[in-house]
Amino acid sequence: MNVILYVAILAVYFAVMIFIGVKNQRSSKSVHGFVLGGRSVGPWLSAFAYGTSYFSAVIFIGYAGQFGWNFGVAATWIGIGNAIIGSLLAWAVLGRRTRVVTQQLDSATMPDYFGKRFSDNKLKIAASVIIFIFLIPYTASLYKGLGSLFAMAFDIPYWVCILIMAAVTAVYVLIGGYMATVWNDFIQGIIMLFGIVIIIAAVLMSQGGLSEVLAALSEIPAGDLNGAYVSFFGPDLYGLIMVVILTSLGTWGLPQMVQKFYAIKSEGSIRKGMIISTVFALVVAGGCYFLGGFGRLFVEDASAGFDSIIPSMLSESLPAILIALVLVLVVSASMSTLSSLVMSSSSTLTLDLIKGGIKKELGHKSQMFLIRFFVAVFIAVSAVIAIVYDAFKLSFIAQMMGVSWGALAGAFLAPYLYSLYWKRTTKASCWACFVFGVVMSLAALVISLAKGSLPDAFLQSFIYKYFFGSSIYVGTWTMIAGFIIVPVVSLFTKRPAQDKLNALFMPFTELNEAVETAADNYLTKAPQPYTITEPSEDPAGALDEAGGPSVKKEE
Repeated sequence: MNVILYVAILAVYFAVMIFIGVKNQRSSKSVHGFVLGGRSVGPWLSAFAYGTSYFSAVIFIGYAGQFGWNFGVAATWIGIGNAIIGSLLAWAVLGRRTRVVTQQLDSATMPDYFGKRFSDNKLKIAASVIIFIFLIPYTASLYKGLGSLFAMAFDIPYWVCILIMAAVTAVYVLIGGYMATVWNDFIQGIIMLFGIVIIIAAVLMSQGGLSEVLAALSEIPAGDLNGAYVSFFGPDLYGLIMVVILTSLGTWGLPQMVQKFYAIKSEGSIRKGMIISTVFALVVAGGCYFLGGFGRLFVEDASAGFDSIIPSMLSESLPAILIALVLVLVVSASMSTLSSLVMSSSSTLTLDLIKGGIKKELGHKSQMFLIRFFVAVFIAVSAVIAIVYDAFKLSFIAQMMGVSWGALAGAFLAPYLYSLYWKRTTKASCWACFVFGVVMSLAALVISLAKGSLPDAFLQSFIYKYFFGSSIYVGTWTMIAGFIIVPVVSLFTKRPAQDKLNALFMPFTELNEAVETAADNYLTKAPQPYTITEPSEDPAGALDEAGGPSVKKEE
């Protein structure tokens, strides 16, 4: 009976997704319409698209289980960091600059931005290759959290679930393009918002309420520490800080996240979207990690894998109807991020690698065909990778998924941010960051795979413990190093031509000059072109007809 309920709810959900794709078919006729929605997306759709691309099933099932197990209730700080740094500051710092600069450069993708910003087509191709290599395993990781959850609900093969989700996502993205994804993201975001609140309340009530849950968690020791899993910063402050930085600041350099700012329609939309996305992140991410903090009360041993913690918690706490809600929530989170990733990957491969490098002249119909073709290819390849990983337990794929985020953020974040604000940023510094980010991530992958054959002296060293001990540590430090590499290399390499950059930065220069002039006028009390005569200063009765003060222009 429960299985029938789950199937019925998911069938309705999938039907709605496909209907939205068909409904937005007209907006996907042109390349810019298919990739960016014609740069006319409002604040609510943009904010929800940003949030749902940010938080996937990896967050709800994998990371919430893993970091909740490691840090306890302190894992909630990760969600708070995602809201403040990954959403609020990201919109404030990147939103307007990205929209204005990419419009002036007529850029639709991050590689295209790098190529035009630094007048180097090879730089664009290099960025495209990095995205192509590292987004596929990142895309495959979206399926990881679904296996144990669907096994709990349906008892059907994992590969069947993967193929169904991949097929539905492919249909609505191929038909409706970017606008179909943002409208579906909006619906998926609403499901995620209400779903996480209901699930947290149900789990806590099943254990007697928040106070009872915290009391029980405080009795679980963390090594020699008692109550560490309910402490303010948890048992591992260093690890917590690293996770917060990578998952919050790292989004600033991910192409599928930054691309949301390309499509937003106005500056007013950016201000509204910033608030909406921050609230969304606080509820969804904060709620997921808060929920994961109680995993040790439901699972005594995590040797079966962190992905099993949240499903085990939910199966013990929730009735059938709420498990159905969880299924829709997790599928929503996965499909929204999946659609965003494949749109970013396919547009980059078509517009930057093929049109920009392999074939200079590529007609509109050819571009549209290739974008849709690569959407299908990316979805198919990522699904196959996820199925192969689950069937053969290939550690290489799992490790590759772990370094993807760090490689992309390490390569792109610093040069992208500096180039938006600093004219002196050079293409040499961009190249240096690209190479450093990729090399360090691949080095971390090799060390992780060869861990069993490495000498004990290295495994116990400070460098390994705090740098190579986790893909999260490597990604975080690689990303931070970029903020040093870009200015240092830029200062010692050839200054870029200023004429083009002066025109590019003109909107921001004019704004700064206007603000400075207004401030100077206020501080120096500069004379105004109009004076107001108050009634008490008008004994001759020179008031206007309405009886108010008269206004006279200075001669």
